[in-house]
Amino acid sequence: MIKYLGSKRALVGWIASVVHRVSALAPVRSIADLFSGSARVAHALKARGYFVYANDHNTYAYVLAQALVEANRDAYPPARVQPILESLMALPPRRGWFTQTYCEQARYFRPENGARIEAIREALEQYDDPLLRAILLTSLMLAADRVDSTTGLQMAYLKQWAPRAYHPLQLQYPPLLSGAGKAYQEDALELAGALQADLFYLDPPYNQHSYLGNYHVWETLVLWDNPETYGVARKRVDVKHRKSPFNSRASARDAMARLISQIQAQHILVSFNNEGYLTRQELEAILGEWGYVACFERPYKRYVGALIGIHNPRGEKVGQVSHIHNREMLFLATKHKMVSEALGAGETPTLAAGDGDSSLRAE
Repeated sequence: MIKYLGSKRALVGWIASVVHRVSALAPVRSIADLFSGSARVAHALKARGYFVYANDHNTYAYVLAQALVEANRDAYPPARVQPILESLMALPPRRGWFTQTYCEQARYFRPENGARIEAIREALEQYDDPLLRAILLTSLMLAADRVDSTTGLQMAYLKQWAPRAYHPLQLQYPPLLSGAGKAYQEDALELAGALQADLFYLDPPYNQHSYLGNYHVWETLVLWDNPETYGVARKRVDVKHRKSPFNSRASARDAMARLISQIQAQHILVSFNNEGYLTRQELEAILGEWGYVACFERPYKRYVGALIGIHNPRGEKVGQVSHIHNREMLFLATKHKMVSEALGAGETPTLAAGDGDSSLRAE
């Protein structure tokens, strides 16, 4: 999977274990992930046998969900896909707008890899099968991610080339899974009421940082639209106005309340942390209007960019790192009181009646 701020790489086992425990008490067969991002959680849940609906408003995330959740490995096996990848790797490099913008004006990739990326991406325009195209684009994103020169965010790039940036770009068969799933590219607030699933998993933006701004290069790579860019990071200009209500302190609470109120399911599982705009108490109150609520917490190391700290344009460190760990929280809201009680039984919780006044506490 691509490097991703907010990725649940280290937490996906924890998330899946909670889903499994819920399903053992009130069977879960289908799951809707409304903010799928890198598709890491949706992919892991599909691997565990659930039918997964994966949605994200950003185009690059939709493509990842098409490949990693919707595509069936049995229909796109290595024997079918690998020869295409090899033919793409054999293309001569092509230096054009992408290489100039993201390898010379900015320095996300070495120019030699940028030219390989550009040649491959241009060739993908010929593929009409949307899932095959998504699989090939996913392979290209994963390959580019392995040779980039960032800390995992595209808000900036490293002052000196990362060692991995010198490695030649290599396309590989993506980690496709057998079985069915469904990908969407919709506004979560509009899709929530139209989908039905046993469990909804929500991992919305926590604060002002836009995922489009953080991963604008992937958006451009997928759209292939040569957008107008600005600043040292060469961000797409539409980053300035394509904002989520979850990225605003003023609107985040109302957006979450509206989202939750529309969901038709037996269970809701929400990922959040203590750096978000909403407090634990606010989330418990919102979810408490919907069902019985349990909250589980654990410490989690912050992303590498936060550990390195902030530097000015001359590469000089500005200020000090305030903290190196967050508190990651999983909120479970359920229509079944016995599920809430049973999940908290081994965690020394206190039980709430689901009215938003208190919650199961599992520290």
